[in-house]
Amino acid sequence: MDVEEYSPISTLKVPEHNPTKAKFPFIDVHNHQFTMPIQNLDKLVAEMDELNMKVMVNLSGYRGKYLEWTLDNVNKKYSNRFIIFLNIDFEELDDEGWPDNTLRLMEDAKKLGINGLKVYKNLGLTEKDNNGNRIAVDDPRLDPIWAKCGELGIPVLIHTGEPNAFWKPKDKYNERWLELKQYPSRYKDPAKNPSFDEVMSEQHNLFRKHPNTKFINAHLGWYGNDLERLGALMDELPNMYAEIGAVIAELGRQPRTAREWLIKYQDRIMMGKDTYKKEEYYTYFRVLETNDEYFDYYRKRHAHWKMYGLHLPDSVLEKIYFKNAMKVIPGIDGNLFKN
Repeated sequence: MDVEEYSPISTLKVPEHNPTKAKFPFIDVHNHQFTMPIQNLDKLVAEMDELNMKVMVNLSGYRGKYLEWTLDNVNKKYSNRFIIFLNIDFEELDDEGWPDNTLRLMEDAKKLGINGLKVYKNLGLTEKDNNGNRIAVDDPRLDPIWAKCGELGIPVLIHTGEPNAFWKPKDKYNERWLELKQYPSRYKDPAKNPSFDEVMSEQHNLFRKHPNTKFINAHLGWYGNDLERLGALMDELPNMYAEIGAVIAELGRQPRTAREWLIKYQDRIMMGKDTYKKEEYYTYFRVLETNDEYFDYYRKRHAHWKMYGLHLPDSVLEKIYFKNAMKVIPGIDGNLFKN
């Protein structure tokens, strides 16, 4: 047996609660449904009802015909249960017609029914301009895009970088060692990649340059393990919000600090999950709602440590689950959240 197989069963006896439905209705602001143009949505909506998820934001709306087919499928029966975000090609920034063609695409997509722009981690890491140079997150050639989002009144949900540990040596001191062993491509060789601090600084500079545009920082901006730093950014950047997709394990291992932090920034944080799997939401509910101790996260490679419940006040849960998203993302049907 090696360390990857080692999975001891705890002998600890403490009270357990295993919620399978959120205490309050919620909006998942970070989800990906890549087959939505052809997907039978009945099963998905039935599962959403079981979870108490009233609205799912599909960040993978893409553009063009794919986007049109997605919206057509959603609008057949479930126009009030899904919010669709647009995706654009930033590598066109040196092409003839930039940025006018993309700005028109954004305007047309807004008329069709999109309610946000999703930016993938490629920007700042792998996307290049026509000269083969890395496109920085705050590249001035992209400024018209962010300004247009502010003009259209749609938020930008942006994923920049990766966990800081992906840049660290792959040794016994790296707490993401198992993930890097199982998925070697996630390692960011400092000799071949911009540093973590560089790409994150570019993102923060982007937020500063566009105060009239609302940004939702994906995955707590990869500062879930440094809430003091994230809080300083929150204080500096009033147009920055954040969501907890794929980082609930960071909050669950620091229950006292995370509880105080979420109460302090209760108006700026949103519920998100990222990869869709119904049973994995249960861990989110347990961390956010219960006072449980020493329980497992659902994916060992992300968190070999144990979780603890934050037992957040109801008023804070309501904001994280749905009220904050309703303030930032247009097109959400408020009737779904009335008692």
